[in-house]
Amino acid sequence: MAVTVENLKLNFKTMDEFKRFKEYGLEELSMLEEFQIYMVEDHATSPFYGIYYGDKLAARMCLYVKKDGAALLENGPDQYLEIWKLEVLPQYQHKGLGLKLVEFAKSFNLPILTKPKVKSHSFWEKMGFSPLSESSSRLIWNPSASTTQKIS
Repeated sequence: MAVTVENLKLNFKTMDEFKRFKEYGLEELSMLEEFQIYMVEDHATSPFYGIYYGDKLAARMCLYVKKDGAALLENGPDQYLEIWKLEVLPQYQHKGLGLKLVEFAKSFNLPILTKPKVKSHSFWEKMGFSPLSESSSRLIWNPSASTTQKIS
């Protein structure tokens, strides 16, 4: 089965799918409130990305574009990405869906910042993330290539 990452639409169908995550997922990873805020405020673009397995949303992440990357990394780019939350429903885990979401974020070739949740530190290390600093709980991935894909 071909697996693709999609930008999730801000509509009631997606909101219902997010409710299913709330039922089976971990409270710490809930994105329902963020989704509802974006929907009410009628944003033109959605920071939510997901993977459908068949007709079911199986994995999702919240990916924000942040400014002032130079403050994050010395001589860094103006922009960086932040993966706020990433979740794969239990019945779809160990199928490479989390990896696919992270690879999608990496395809923009910008530094990526995240804060591991729910004992996921080893997952992020496998994805090439390292501590932002010795005292920080946040992790960063820094691209080595120079080609940049712009997202808005």
